[in-house]
Amino acid sequence: MSSSYPRIVGVIPARLASTRLPGKVLRLMAGEPMLAWVYRAAQQCAALDQVIVATDSLEVHQECSQRGWSCLMTSPDLPSGTDRLHAVSRLVDADIYVNIQGDEPLLLPSHIQAILAPFSAPHVQVTTPKVRCPAGEVANPNTVKVVTALDGRALYFSRASIPFDRDGSGSATYWKHLGLYAYRKAALERFASLHPSQLEISERLEQLRLLENGIDIYVAETEHNTIGVDTEDDLRRVEKILLERNTGRF
Repeated sequence: MSSSYPRIVGVIPARLASTRLPGKVLRLMAGEPMLAWVYRAAQQCAALDQVIVATDSLEVHQECSQRGWSCLMTSPDLPSGTDRLHAVSRLVDADIYVNIQGDEPLLLPSHIQAILAPFSAPHVQVTTPKVRCPAGEVANPNTVKVVTALDGRALYFSRASIPFDRDGSGSATYWKHLGLYAYRKAALERFASLHPSQLEISERLEQLRLLENGIDIYVAETEHNTIGVDTEDDLRRVEKILLERNTGRF
């Protein structure tokens, strides 16, 4: 990239010790490890200057080395993917860091492009995507919903069905939050310096730490839903979609 453009680094936090689906980032899906699907999509995003896997697992590091992927070892004591992203930011210089979840194999390059677009405005510090929430997921607490201001700033994220349709008229529009974030370096430093907030602890949503501390998150709309893989059922469901996508039916 020319020096007149910001340097943008994509980071894929990839822990192997998942409680609900052990070893999930290396589980095979349609013939490839889950991590390979994520890495490939990130690499195809032309806006990223570099893609790095951040892991605390020697097994993941070995897989990356065998495939020629850039990988950094990070402490197993880091509590979240964002903390792993921050650890990379202390070693690799960039203007914007993109947190790319290692368990989102349906990721598309367009998801990354969508959340990078708002950074054309210099006041934007953090971004994330949303997609229209499928009706069957509105009441599901595992699907995080987001409400935004007219200018795209996130007002709140919740596992509850927000906004509440008080009259039952069906007029409410629900937006699903997708777990992908981009940060300017200063915002990432600020996040890492803050203690977990009360709303974050209650909802178990770390992005609420930013909102509670007055750091705006701008939300970009995308047309393409994703499915985070947390269980064996999720894995099989996503594998089917990947197989269909690769045979031209998607």
